[in-house]
Amino acid sequence: MTRARHHWVLPTSLVVALALSLLPMPQVLLPLRPYWVGLVLAYWVIEDPDRVGLGFAFLVGLAGDLASDGLLGEQALRLVVMTFILQRFRARLRFFPLSQQALAVGGLMLNDRIVTAAIHMVLREPALPSAFWFSPLTGMALWPLIFLLLDALRLGSWRRR
Repeated sequence: MTRARHHWVLPTSLVVALALSLLPMPQVLLPLRPYWVGLVLAYWVIEDPDRVGLGFAFLVGLAGDLASDGLLGEQALRLVVMTFILQRFRARLRFFPLSQQALAVGGLMLNDRIVTAAIHMVLREPALPSAFWFSPLTGMALWPLIFLLLDALRLGSWRRR
């Protein structure tokens, strides 16, 4: 028996992630905004590597760059780096318990912040505020929820209950 594939979940989840990244937030909470696109893309790289690879990550990053007012290519580069690391360690990461996956994803989000800071430094952009480094903690805290939600949607397990 084969599982029914829900092909709509991947594009829909990425569109929702892009929309969440564009939602206005109070200035105080902005440093805590998780990198929604990165978290959702990380899920898909881990769970469906045949469909989500470096080229897909680059295209999603370009879409994110076009949707936001950031530097064109910045998110694309960040997501390609993240996807490369995830592809390298996917086999191990996939079998970690959710708590260890959350730690690994937190490290991945921290690496994303380092890449962002390096891009800003190379381009002589204004220095990023120190609160900029809090976002990986939020991403790490949200990872189990995102993973379980996307897993339920992808596998259709919410219907069987």
